[in-house]
Amino acid sequence: MNEKVHVVNHPLVAHKLTILRDKNTSTKDFREIVSEIGMLLTYEATRDLPLTTREIETPICKMEAPILRGKKFAVVPILRAGLGLVDGVLRMVPSARVGHLGMYRDEETMVPVQYFCKMPRDIAERDVLIVDPMLATGGSADAAIQIMKGYGCANIKLMVLVAAPKGIQVVQERHPDVDIYCGAVDQGLNENSYIVPGLGDAGDRIFGTK
Repeated sequence: MNEKVHVVNHPLVAHKLTILRDKNTSTKDFREIVSEIGMLLTYEATRDLPLTTREIETPICKMEAPILRGKKFAVVPILRAGLGLVDGVLRMVPSARVGHLGMYRDEETMVPVQYFCKMPRDIAERDVLIVDPMLATGGSADAAIQIMKGYGCANIKLMVLVAAPKGIQVVQERHPDVDIYCGAVDQGLNENSYIVPGLGDAGDRIFGTK
């Protein structure tokens, strides 16, 4: 696997993904676990956030203690399924701003169509974490990354629950500068471009519209 692809091989991630994959998991549990995995993946995706120090006083003594350097950070969910991951990210990085990028896949052409985009005014100055539960064909991720680069964003990462090899290949070929964080890499895609074994339509399962 390319050094830009980070598969979070952690027992908690694996266990929670199994619950998501189970077709009998309720909407409530599915939604909660997507958020929980979002927290765990964010922990890995933010490993390179820069630190500085400030003086504090513990109950014992004064010390120079590490704190985040205050570098600007934004999470950008691909609507609508990406919304399921936002809460987990914000619980780890509460100061993050949130952009929204609405896209849907044309069922005939399989090409992503943008229908909404709203970003913080200073998005070009921020490190951007694009989130979406699935990286299948790579079409939506590629389009989202292109849009964020169009805003002038220079440091972009992509975070997904489950990825297909084809989607990873597309993102790597078109955006070799973008790191991908995922909970698992699955076998591939079926004739409808759904990830196999996957976890179904994440948006429907998060919002109870299946």
